[in-house]
Amino acid sequence: MSGPQTRGSCVFCGREFAKGGLSRHLPTCPKRQEAQATADATKRQRQTLYHLQAQDAWGAGYFLHLEMRGKATLKDLDEYLRAIWLECCGHLSSFKIAGARYDNTAGLWGENEGPLMNAVKVSSIFQPGLELSYEYDFGTTSELTIKVIAAREGKPLSEHPIFLMARNKFEPPACSVCGAPATWLCSECMYHEDEKCELCDEHAQEHEHEEMVMALVNSPRTGMCGYDGPAEPPY
Repeated sequence: MSGPQTRGSCVFCGREFAKGGLSRHLPTCPKRQEAQATADATKRQRQTLYHLQAQDAWGAGYFLHLEMRGKATLKDLDEYLRAIWLECCGHLSSFKIAGARYDNTAGLWGENEGPLMNAVKVSSIFQPGLELSYEYDFGTTSELTIKVIAAREGKPLSEHPIFLMARNKFEPPACSVCGAPATWLCSECMYHEDEKCELCDEHAQEHEHEEMVMALVNSPRTGMCGYDGPAEPPY
């Protein structure tokens, strides 16, 4: 399967940039600064806010730029990533940060189990430059890398623990049969026959593995397990 384009739009001003360009643009975006001033006039609690960049660990063009409350927990981040990118069947997940593992359920690793995600506020471990890894589903595993780009002091931009600042723009690949924009993929062809198989609506209906055809969506979990797309926002 070919990956989506690696450009995305700033949610504040609408300008489009590559992933790295967004990292440079967001700290100075005038519209973001206006949104921060509006938030600072609210009664929300002032705290450290972290700019995170999350991406598919395998290099495909899926990425998110997020702002997260310091008083939120790793469990909040886990739930957000599930909602926007990953959740299909209630699988287990974990973060790994500086050699330590943080689990979402007790007893996951037996005697060597790590701290629970909901017990760890991110302000206790996050700092600019920190890189962490995340896994969802220990059978058909989705792997992400997350980097703390920057931190600022202020009031959160919304009532939610995490605010979406940018996301990769999804450009559907061409149908393997006719070249039209694809909306489906065949997991049987991809994972068992090692063949590229992305299909438009018409050719998905005619495909020999019709029962294995899955929706092509803007997520690194596309085509894996029972994943059929993100939850409805707000996340």
